Amino acid sequence: MIVRFLGTGTSTGVPEIGCKCEVCTSIDKRDNRLRASVQVRVDDRNIIIDCTPDFRQQTLNLPFRKIDGMLITHEHYDHMGGIDDLRPFSRFGTVNLYVEPNVARALEMRMPYCFSANKYRGVPDIALHIIHDLSPFLIDGIEIIPIRVMHYKIPILGYRIRNFAYLTDVKYVPEEEIPKLKNVDTLVLSALRKKEHFSHENLDEAIALAKKINPRITYFTHMSHQMGLHSVTEKQLPSGMFFAYDGLEITI
Repeated sequence: MIVRFLGTGTSTGVPEIGCKCEVCTSIDKRDNRLRASVQVRVDDRNIIIDCTPDFRQQTLNLPFRKIDGMLITHEHYDHMGGIDDLRPFSRFGTVNLYVEPNVARALEMRMPYCFSANKYRGVPDIALHIIHDLSPFLIDGIEIIPIRVMHYKIPILGYRIRNFAYLTDVKYVPEEEIPKLKNVDTLVLSALRKKEHFSHENLDEAIALAKKINPRITYFTHMSHQMGLHSVTEKQLPSGMFFAYDGLEITI
């Protein structure tokens, strides 16, 4: 399994528009963060988690190939604002999106032209597959395990694929969901900044959750410019924990 980080930033990205802080003006490429998303390649299958407003830019330099499944964590714009850019990928056939019912309703409302009875030529060829009751499902034989995550008061989804788990926009994970993460080798977990936030875990909270889940290795993602310089703050992390950065590829 190969995981590529397409983006590792929060909803505003880094640099943030109008900001001249040391992170937003950094020349270290690791401090430039598009909105958070990953590509997971497993058994020659190509799975994307979230379709950000930066999706076009994120995929321009990747091999152009079929998307076998796209997993959406929740309906916020920074996680599904790039779905119209699935149009070129429709050349391979229908792109299958896996979503909860509320996310399906949001998509149908925001992009009605994709779901009308008489679609005009050139619209994204997408199909919605509803995730019910957190039941595991298959994408071409690859088991996907949905994991309930709370984004403040909003229930959203994380995903486990074999011994890899991706949890973004986390404020907390309900206790009954923790067993689904047992024996995870590699965990990707959101950590917004050092200061506390009402709907996201800060760095200390994310470190504590990672220790509780106890994977072999943890990568933090969905970070804002307030996290500090990558080269400085990463040195403060516990052993086995790292900051992801855009373009990073890991083999699991």
